[in-house]
Amino acid sequence: PPAEPLSLRTRTSWVLECDQHGVAKLQKRIGETPQCLIHSSYMVVMDVKRLPPHEGPVLSVVDMHTGGEPLRIILSGYPEVVGDTVLAKRRFVKENLDHLRKVLMFEPRGHYDMYGALIVQSEISEADLGVLFMHNEGYSTMCGHAVIALGRFAVDYGLVKEPKSPETQVNIHCPCGLVKAFVEYSHGKTGGVRFHSVPAFAFATDVMVSVPGHGEVAVDVSYGGAFYAFVSAEKFGLDVRTSRTRDLVDAATAVTNAVKSQVKLHHPSSSDLAFLYGTILTDGKDGFSEEPTANVCVFADAQVDRSPTGSGVTARIALQYHKGLVQLGQSRTFQSGATGSTFTGTAVQETSCGEFRAVVVEVAGHAHYTGVSTFVQESDDNLKNGFLLK
Repeated sequence: PPAEPLSLRTRTSWVLECDQHGVAKLQKRIGETPQCLIHSSYMVVMDVKRLPPHEGPVLSVVDMHTGGEPLRIILSGYPEVVGDTVLAKRRFVKENLDHLRKVLMFEPRGHYDMYGALIVQSEISEADLGVLFMHNEGYSTMCGHAVIALGRFAVDYGLVKEPKSPETQVNIHCPCGLVKAFVEYSHGKTGGVRFHSVPAFAFATDVMVSVPGHGEVAVDVSYGGAFYAFVSAEKFGLDVRTSRTRDLVDAATAVTNAVKSQVKLHHPSSSDLAFLYGTILTDGKDGFSEEPTANVCVFADAQVDRSPTGSGVTARIALQYHKGLVQLGQSRTFQSGATGSTFTGTAVQETSCGEFRAVVVEVAGHAHYTGVSTFVQESDDNLKNGFLLK
């Protein structure tokens, strides 16, 4: 990103040039007066700073991805988000600003599996930023792939005033609590990111739930900033690496619905955290190994995570630690069954969360920038508020 990414300090124009054969190319020109090529037949000059006709807020975003999972970071255009705490702000946007989530997450500006982050003020003095996460159904309490992306973003966009080498710490206040990210930083460039989770714990193991079409199925439920159900895809005759995505989604959604109706969740800190976010289908390889273990996370309204799922890796490590399958300091590699991208996960510290024996988990991965966009709405556009195809 440029040193001053939120403003264009010089005039940028684009010249559309066609040769005698009708072949057109866009040429970028910086400066007050666009230059012309001698051999061009004609040209059209466009001022890229000019907005198209619109009404209402202008929404500016930076798009990134972590292991293939998108993150749309909202820079500007939102009204003030009211609330004394980040959790209160989460409730406020659900009740008052949900139309803007749909504008940015849904088609035609987004898609069924789009994911977003809205930066807000934190009530915690040590936080560098607060964040609200959004998706196709609403608002989550934790998102590891977003934390990895936001770590880079915070350093690159000046939210951390004095970056340090070889790592810069970024304290991100998520709805689930304070998450500490550590961003590789060298010669002015950011790189990989690792973060330390909120206390993560196994909530229940080998819980029998009745899943329509599959009978009684044993599942584990674990918390990594959000609650997930875990079950081996093999129990449904599926493979997380090779089965059709639609089949994985159907199986995971059936488990999610079963657990929601048959298992009552609670969290020691807040009732706002006590909901099942989704189901993670695994390859069943939970014992410690140097080889990667794969999973696919289906969350919210049957949304498929392209990454290995940062909060899911956190919850899965907590579950494996609870079962004695991994020890403190042992790192495992987690692979997305969807894209093959990887995160690493390590239990780094034993702690507690209310009555639960818990661990702090370190998750590491890489995020990349994909673009910068400005979105508008027109009053006569019947689809301006967004739509989803299911």
